[in-house]
Amino acid sequence: MTFGIPFTPEDEHWFREGTHSLLYRRFGAHSHEVDGVSGIRFAVWAPRAVKVHLIGDMNQWQPNIHPLHREGDVWSAWIPDAKRGHRYKYRVYFRDGGWADKADPYGVWMEHPPETASVVWDLEHAWNDARWMSERSHRQHRAAPISIYEVHLGSWRRKADDRVYGYRELVGPLIAHVQRLGFTHVEFLPVMEHPFYGSWGYQVTGYFSATRRYGTPQDLMALIDELHQAGIGVILDWVPGHFPSDAHGLAWFDGGALYEHGDRRLGFHPEWNSQIFDFSRAEVRSFLISSARFWLETYHADGLRIDGVASILYRDYARGEGEWLPNQEGGREYWEAAQFLTDLNRMIRREFPDTLSFAEDSTTWPGMTKPTEQGGIGFDFKWDMGWMHDSLKYLALDPIHRRFHHSSMTFRSLYSFQENYLLPLSHDEVVHGKRALLDKMWGDEWQKRSGWRLMLGWMFAQPGKKLLFMGAEFGQWREWNHDRELDWGCLQAPEHQKLQEWLCTLARYYRDTEAMHQGDCAVEGFSWVNGADADRSVLTFLRTAKNGAQRIFVFNFTPVPRQDYWIGAPEPGRYVEDLNSDAVEYGGSGVGNPDGIETEAISWDALPSRLRVTLPPLGMLVLRRLPGKKAKRKIVK
Repeated sequence: MTFGIPFTPEDEHWFREGTHSLLYRRFGAHSHEVDGVSGIRFAVWAPRAVKVHLIGDMNQWQPNIHPLHREGDVWSAWIPDAKRGHRYKYRVYFRDGGWADKADPYGVWMEHPPETASVVWDLEHAWNDARWMSERSHRQHRAAPISIYEVHLGSWRRKADDRVYGYRELVGPLIAHVQRLGFTHVEFLPVMEHPFYGSWGYQVTGYFSATRRYGTPQDLMALIDELHQAGIGVILDWVPGHFPSDAHGLAWFDGGALYEHGDRRLGFHPEWNSQIFDFSRAEVRSFLISSARFWLETYHADGLRIDGVASILYRDYARGEGEWLPNQEGGREYWEAAQFLTDLNRMIRREFPDTLSFAEDSTTWPGMTKPTEQGGIGFDFKWDMGWMHDSLKYLALDPIHRRFHHSSMTFRSLYSFQENYLLPLSHDEVVHGKRALLDKMWGDEWQKRSGWRLMLGWMFAQPGKKLLFMGAEFGQWREWNHDRELDWGCLQAPEHQKLQEWLCTLARYYRDTEAMHQGDCAVEGFSWVNGADADRSVLTFLRTAKNGAQRIFVFNFTPVPRQDYWIGAPEPGRYVEDLNSDAVEYGGSGVGNPDGIETEAISWDALPSRLRVTLPPLGMLVLRRLPGKKAKRKIVK
């Protein structure tokens, strides 16, 4: 397809079907030459409008100079006076005699907020990430290590005068930090244009526009390009469920409900005070699917995290009785929205099979990560919100009560392979009075740090991919605030340096140890050794690699060291500590098994051998058998 040319009959068919994924090549502002003369072709969808005029720098913002011409529901014009960098809007005239000046729904750049005009711009960039792109399918396989550092660009770091860093200015420090930590990916909170900074990007007005707060589209491309060259993948947060009511945006675009549903019981989100997309309208589904493809194609994004999936799938989300509109069967399911998500994932698998899609979903909707050809929604991974809530709640308890809540930490094993999961400790857990993650832990400061090391170990040890929000890696005490940078000053204190060193060790161990990640989505990769010792709040399990290599994980969730604790071992021999969260170098007390442990040939925990270990207080151990003859256990793909 060529950019900036009128619809073909095929385009019209796909658009009306709801599966057109290349609308950004048809709508918007594109360079177009006519009879050797360069200009810009503008096109916008506005079926209810009675007329549409282009206003902007090319005509001193005067209407009537550049009217757009109607063909069906599409208005377009070729303007030789328009140039790269010109600001513009569409003046859309309504049937009732009113009008509104609207930003371009397909505009690729906008003015710096609070200004709201679109900007004529190109998207040329000389990419240098060919090696990353060629290796992406291997790096993002379900058996590959995937650990994600979640970042809000405007508050990760700030300049001395509190100004935000630009995309290009973040390249060096962000890459160095992520490489030091050992994460495989970063995830950016939405970088699409949004008028209200305090929304963190979740109230989007520019579904094809990189926010100007940090620079040009090319600057964002350069950041992603450099991350790729450094071997770091980039996930973009994407918000297809709702959009703000700002007058310049999508709301009431052509004088009526166009992008949103006309009935407020389905078209307005009371919790977020925003409009909900009309998923029953095919053209709207095409708009959203095109937006997703745009970021994967144009910006080389390695995946999309789909925000608020529960609010998309259920008509009664955040609504009381009588406040929502049932489906035709009288139920709460939004079947057209489910079809949209299925079509979205079908497009991603077809066009970008080496990229990933993540569902932020807290519901039990079946088949979320089941392939679309098998009747599922087709996501690669689903956020395990239940694990996150249960684990944080458990570690906030006084340890004397934890034995009564032991199932909170074992319940996940009943469903952990029903979907492909990502374990999130995200930005949502450190705002609105919820306190910083470190501060959620029980006890005094030393015990909180021990508990946080234990929580991080619990996340990395469990089957599933990992996500951690910025600031948690060094134990920031304060809640995250989007108006200031992280509390980097914490790292001047040795105890916070040691916390970060523990996170670095964990992330690298997860990345480099096959038993830690190959079975993240395979039931053969995890087995309990002892999940029933509630009285002592101890849990023991095995992780197994495809070649049979194993690691034993032991968690002591009480502040009491435990001498002579027996655990089962799958093979006889000598075992050594690969990891100990209570090691002095991580800020712990140094309790453990520094000389290693020999098995006894006595069956224990239904395993052929046993080990007598010393468990550190509020500590995690990872035990590895030293090389020797042993049976092979392989994971079946």
